[in-house]
Amino acid sequence: MSSSSLSKASPPPEGQDVTQTQFAALCWRMHGGAPEILLITSRDTGRWIVPKGWPMKGRSPSGAAAREAWEEAGVEGEVSDQAIGRYSYDKVLRRAQSLPCEVLVYPLRVRRLTDDYPERRQRRRKWFSPGKAARKVAEPELRALLAGFRGLEDQAGGDPDAAKSAQGKAAAAGKAGSAGKAEAAPDATPSAPKPSEAAPSEAPAVTPSGIAAEA
Repeated sequence: MSSSSLSKASPPPEGQDVTQTQFAALCWRMHGGAPEILLITSRDTGRWIVPKGWPMKGRSPSGAAAREAWEEAGVEGEVSDQAIGRYSYDKVLRRAQSLPCEVLVYPLRVRRLTDDYPERRQRRRKWFSPGKAARKVAEPELRALLAGFRGLEDQAGGDPDAAKSAQGKAAAAGKAGSAGKAEAAPDATPSAPKPSEAAPSEAPAVTPSGIAAEA
């Protein structure tokens, strides 16, 4: 999750047990005739995760997922408007408190990886086969999504129920944003604020390079 100055929906006060929605990007490419999945490391624990973040005012759920993919992993590409699934986890906040979150996952076909992106000094990124990516993440539902990922078929299809849920969550986030000032969600570990950066321009269709894949 990024701490950029872009307007985002605010999470509830700490200690309030209300499930919140986040949007994630499942970043993938075709390599040697098979799909590969890009994972990044968490800033607080260093474990492998997918790029994700809170709803953003003025952006669709898939648009928010794509923005997080660029901020956290330097990804440029085409994101599907249809979520392919969801998973749940507890986000650890300050003072040993946690926030239950439901994450809707959007496939994003990577066309280019940039070396200059906001969180380049705070995370690692690496390509994995779907099976290896599934073994790297901690959340059981996300593990199942990654293990069964089929590339182009999932990019074009998606999960209609997850998409319908995302539309409702986005509408609720928009109402919340108009009622008061939106702010970025808290991180487990404070980090230096980053200047707001313009969204990446349309990337040329080139094969991502410079990062080793692991089978």
